[in-house]
Amino acid sequence: MRKPVEAALLTVVMLAVALACVLPGAGQAQDILQEWDFIKAPPPPAIKPVTLDPKKTALISMDFNGKSCTPDKRARCAAVLPRAQKLIAEARAKGMFVVHTYTSNMEKSDIAKVVEPVAGEPVMRGRGDKFSGNDLEKMLKDKGIDTVVLIGTSANSAVLYTALGAAQRGFKAIVPIDTMPAETAYQEQFSIWQLANGSQVSENTTLTRTDMLKF
Repeated sequence: MRKPVEAALLTVVMLAVALACVLPGAGQAQDILQEWDFIKAPPPPAIKPVTLDPKKTALISMDFNGKSCTPDKRARCAAVLPRAQKLIAEARAKGMFVVHTYTSNMEKSDIAKVVEPVAGEPVMRGRGDKFSGNDLEKMLKDKGIDTVVLIGTSANSAVLYTALGAAQRGFKAIVPIDTMPAETAYQEQFSIWQLANGSQVSENTTLTRTDMLKF
């Protein structure tokens, strides 16, 4: 017969093995889905004040759809429109180059009225990386612009991909986190984390807020 202490230790070991088999967080998970509910979000990244040089900076306002960016359809999007409107007005007042985009699911006339383009401001259509499939890069570089301020929706599409596209083309990206709405808070959180930590994009992107921007 086993001694009582040995028997007790064997019972503990067997119980631990059994728990590891049934609890994803207790042992080596088979894949990320096994760990999903046990993952804790990392601390938020630092956001920094930024002073912009209007002559070398462009503001790119992306995909604010007036038909869906409303309190009843996309409340997170509607909530940032006043800040986006204010920032665009400040950029224009300082003579900054302003560019607008809309998606392939929109018409130019769908851009929300409070952030719609004025005469002379380019408007481009496309999805994801707004540098893709057009002459935006050449347009900006011809003007001596080396920095882009990115506002728009969605955070996990237009903002994230355009920031990466900007970095790959030699631009610095400034992203105010209070003007990049997505469908959900999680999508915004993930996008902000990726902008701060992702390969290529993190070295060329500064996270800020609209009230921390100076011209």
